[in-house]
Amino acid sequence: MPSSEQPPRLQFVPRQLDRRGYYRSPVTLQSYRKGVAPANKGRKFPPEPLTQREVLALINACPRTGSAGPRNRALLAVLWRAGLRVSEALDLYPKDVDLDVGTIRVLHGKGDRARTVAIDSMAGEFVARWLEVRRELGITWRNPLFCTISGPTKGGPVYDAYVRNMVKQAAQRAGIEKRVHPHGLRHTHAFELAGERTDLRLIKQQLGHASLSVTARYVEHLNPSELVDAIRARPWPGPDPAAARPARSPAAPPAGGRAQPEPPGPAAGGS
Repeated sequence: MPSSEQPPRLQFVPRQLDRRGYYRSPVTLQSYRKGVAPANKGRKFPPEPLTQREVLALINACPRTGSAGPRNRALLAVLWRAGLRVSEALDLYPKDVDLDVGTIRVLHGKGDRARTVAIDSMAGEFVARWLEVRRELGITWRNPLFCTISGPTKGGPVYDAYVRNMVKQAAQRAGIEKRVHPHGLRHTHAFELAGERTDLRLIKQQLGHASLSVTARYVEHLNPSELVDAIRARPWPGPDPAAARPARSPAAPPAGGRAQPEPPGPAAGGS
């Protein structure tokens, strides 16, 4: 390269500001990665349901200070224990949640179908805590249930790009080695219901599937319980391998030492 030619200078990228001039993290903006194809475009990944221990670790990985922690824990609890799609959870308003009864009203599900789903009381506690934080922040019922918490856009919508990024970072902090994403919590919900032998019609209603056949394929793919039971119940041909295993010989005494005496048996003629 000629000595007179200078290396290209790095282009300065200004910080993204909202309409009032306040800085916001790009991932919280609706325009985040707009028009940019995702890195996994065209690739299909098999579902990997999480264990209950992994989901609890994911929830516990949310910040313990500030207002984002209660919001994110409540959101994860709803995705996991109600089986909602992330778009359905982000479209909720406080009026759609009845914690006394244990129901969530989804007004615009897939195909713009409305349905009512159930949520257990323990998951409802996370939502109740977040509702208290909302009130302390001065956020009203007119704002989405899961909303932004600071700046001039406080009370505004949270976008799915933020949720995907939040879940990914929480999984890294929790040390989960599986591929973790928001829809995976819906997979986990279906996996758990199938493992608990929940009626297929109830799973269909909870997940908001268009037909029972869709639910059947969904559940069989995630939790083929009948197959597992059938294979585990097959008899082993011939003797039990455990019975054919040779008995363990007594441990040899340490070098230079004496073997420990065996405990005395019962005396002759004893009862």
